[in-house]
Amino acid sequence: MIFWLLPPKICMARSGVIVDVKFCFQEEINLTVRKTSVFFPGDGFIVYNPDGEVIFRFDSYGPDSQPKDELVLMDASGKCLLSILRKKPSLHHRWEGFLGERKVCNGDHQEAIFSVCRSSIIGRSSLVVEVCRDPREEYYIEGNYPQRRCKIYSGGASLENSLKQAVAEIKRKVDPSTHVMLGKDVFWLCVQPGLDAAFAMGLVLVLDQIYGDDDGGRLVDPTLENATSSS
Repeated sequence: MIFWLLPPKICMARSGVIVDVKFCFQEEINLTVRKTSVFFPGDGFIVYNPDGEVIFRFDSYGPDSQPKDELVLMDASGKCLLSILRKKPSLHHRWEGFLGERKVCNGDHQEAIFSVCRSSIIGRSSLVVEVCRDPREEYYIEGNYPQRRCKIYSGGASLENSLKQAVAEIKRKVDPSTHVMLGKDVFWLCVQPGLDAAFAMGLVLVLDQIYGDDDGGRLVDPTLENATSSS
């Protein structure tokens, strides 16, 4: 009897998808995300927990100029947690996420657990995240990823600002000893309780593929823009 061909059990968190219960923390957690390269100049990532231990990895095995159609988020041991594939053809940068390694069972493709695409709402630049097995659950991402300043919200993108609930945030990291802001290759991923940190990091990988460090590709968030202008 072969068990590994069967897709892993999918559990819905209070927010988003549970990739593994050990990545669902009871309190807000601030993860340090560091861009790195292994063999080529590229966009690999290593993610550390507050104790300085590696919690996630993403390795890039090719030149950064080459578009990537599949992203694999791993844990510290190299186990595949999420497979994220670019859907083709797509005019809206649609990506689909699969739990673990994407498999084909008896000719049937594994079902995606979430999808990410550009918002179709006129006058708004954001990414919409849909949970495939629960169409009522939706997330959206706004802000400025190239500047490492954006938020992941629960609920529909049409919600008023007063009703927005941020479940994760990407922001620049400040060295606690020197109080100096670090470069954009090192930043915070702050995850609220109830959102799986692996799911949140998978969304960071998609953001990096769509926007990279091109500051022309900005996701607009009036709440973040106002905070910046007043500081």
